[in-house]
Amino acid sequence: MNIAEVSKKFNLSQDTLRYYERIGLIPSVNRNKSGIRDYTEEDCKWIEFIKCMRSAGLPIEVLIEYVSLFGQGDETIEARKELLIEQREQLIKRVEDMKKTLERLNYKIARYEQAVVEKEKTLKRPEN
Repeated sequence: MNIAEVSKKFNLSQDTLRYYERIGLIPSVNRNKSGIRDYTEEDCKWIEFIKCMRSAGLPIEVLIEYVSLFGQGDETIEARKELLIEQREQLIKRVEDMKKTLERLNYKIARYEQAVVEKEKTLKRPEN
């Protein structure tokens, strides 16, 4: 697939794809005879992984470290696992914080809704 197709498939800009390649988040993408990027299925799996991890809030630096460790081979399996466990713990904490924020927002909205109901009770009803 060319960069335009990959961009559309993953809803990422072409600039973002080039950036990910430049900083090593995805391996160097092969190019065809015309010099146009030719993404493989494996490249797309990396893009999907990176996009998923970014949407979960993992920093670029952590992902660069993960990809670097991956490139070093099986001797880094434990280090990669530990990195992912640490990120999972941070994500769990963020989710808990977001749940508390959501509860607070729901409470505040309910208070506003109750205030509107109370205000409406004081209004005169139109005569028919």
